[in-house]
Amino acid sequence: MELKVPPVLVFLCFGLMMYLLAEFLPIGYFDFYGRMLLAKILVGAGIIIVMLALIQFKMSKTTVDPTKPDKASNLVVGGIYKFSRNPMYLAMLLLLLALGIFLGNAFNTLVAAGFVAYMNRFQIIPEEQILLNKFGRTFKDYCILTRRWF
Repeated sequence: MELKVPPVLVFLCFGLMMYLLAEFLPIGYFDFYGRMLLAKILVGAGIIIVMLALIQFKMSKTTVDPTKPDKASNLVVGGIYKFSRNPMYLAMLLLLLALGIFLGNAFNTLVAAGFVAYMNRFQIIPEEQILLNKFGRTFKDYCILTRRWF
């Protein structure tokens, strides 16, 4: 299962779970002043982060295919990657949090936490092992200096 399911598909499945949870769970609804504004801010932040990450991969002329990290030709460590080793996954998390806030069900935070757990276990850890084998000490040093999510 590791690196087999594209992260975008995982993201969509977790988003669907959030929708179904909010739709059919009769408890957990919340509302607060500025809820929609906060959701919009999270969407904006997510879009900006993913665009910056994609631009950096394009400029580095390396693959963006997360199911084939062994095809990476360069290790991207600058720009947004100074702050997060996985800004694209962070962007997906921000979009899920925005969806959870938009839907207004407190239990969606558990679904978002499940997304983080799934991505760590089945995507990020296998990716990191491949990148460590490919880039060696350079990647190890990068991991020491840069956090996995944020």
